[in-house]
Amino acid sequence: MSLINYYTAEGLKKLREELDYMKSTERLSISNQIGEARDKGDLSENAEYDAAKEAQGMLEMKISKLEDALANA
Repeated sequence: MSLINYYTAEGLKKLREELDYMKSTERLSISNQIGEARDKGDLSENAEYDAAKEAQGMLEMKISKLEDALANA
């Protein structure tokens, strides 16, 4: 059973804008960070790569939660 979320029109618009921003701008930024870290060589000891991959995972989790909330709005 899914939980129904209630939002004002303005609140719903803000959430959709936030989702669009995450999907376009933040995903691209993290992707670039991963690419730069990958170019530095050995990934097994690359803290920048690990941090970028962790940030990517956190962003994808936020996107998923926001998509679920909007789907049940």
